[in-house]
Amino acid sequence: MTAAKRNDTPVAIEGNGVELRALEVGGDMTAAFVRLPQGATLAPALVGLPDDLCQCPHWGYLLKGRLRMLTRTGEEIYEAGQAFYWPPGHAPEAVEDCEYVDFSPSEDFNEVLDHVKSHMG
Repeated sequence: MTAAKRNDTPVAIEGNGVELRALEVGGDMTAAFVRLPQGATLAPALVGLPDDLCQCPHWGYLLKGRLRMLTRTGEEIYEAGQAFYWPPGHAPEAVEDCEYVDFSPSEDFNEVLDHVKSHMG
């Protein structure tokens, strides 16, 4: 598969306004469609990973809202209309309702996704 539409992509995480849909697109990359409501943070679900942060790199585009990315060295704010690269070592927090699409190496993405799923709820 080389393309993905948001509504045709399987839901991997859903609850409390958070929605993450993911699909492998091309041998070793995964496309993810993410919605986070204002105030949502993935930091608690990342506890237990190295530095308690996501260790998967992501390349993407913020479609809507504002997002604070917490890192080992501080934080950065991303706004709708920005393309981004998030290196390993981050935890997202929605400053406003936000939506983004990102692309990640499937192996790294699946390791983090499995961890997050086991720590949500």
